[in-house]
Amino acid sequence: MESNRQRKVAQIIQEDFAELFRKQSAESKQSFLVSVSDVKISPDLGVAKVYLSIFPQEFRASIMKEIEENKAQYRNFLGQKMAKQVRVIPHLNFYLDTALDDVEKIEKELRGEGDNPVL
Repeated sequence: MESNRQRKVAQIIQEDFAELFRKQSAESKQSFLVSVSDVKISPDLGVAKVYLSIFPQEFRASIMKEIEENKAQYRNFLGQKMAKQVRVIPHLNFYLDTALDDVEKIEKELRGEGDNPVL
């Protein structure tokens, strides 16, 4: 069960990264969207799991690779934003959130458009 403190810190992280990724995608030459779908933080506030949705799909691998390579810079950015609010800046783990893809696949199967062997 998440404490109020965990929820507040997770919300701050989500908002800060949403703004950062929005600016980065606006400045990019390529047309893509990175949204922060969820942030989970450990009880000791030492580790944050950041779940990202990236559209279109063909950019996912390259963007996730770039984010992983720049993890230290993202943590530094977070430190500048949260310096007065927490004692320790959490370590960041980024994950690709594919929940919307799963929903789309299920809807397609239900409409009979997928490769369901039963139908």
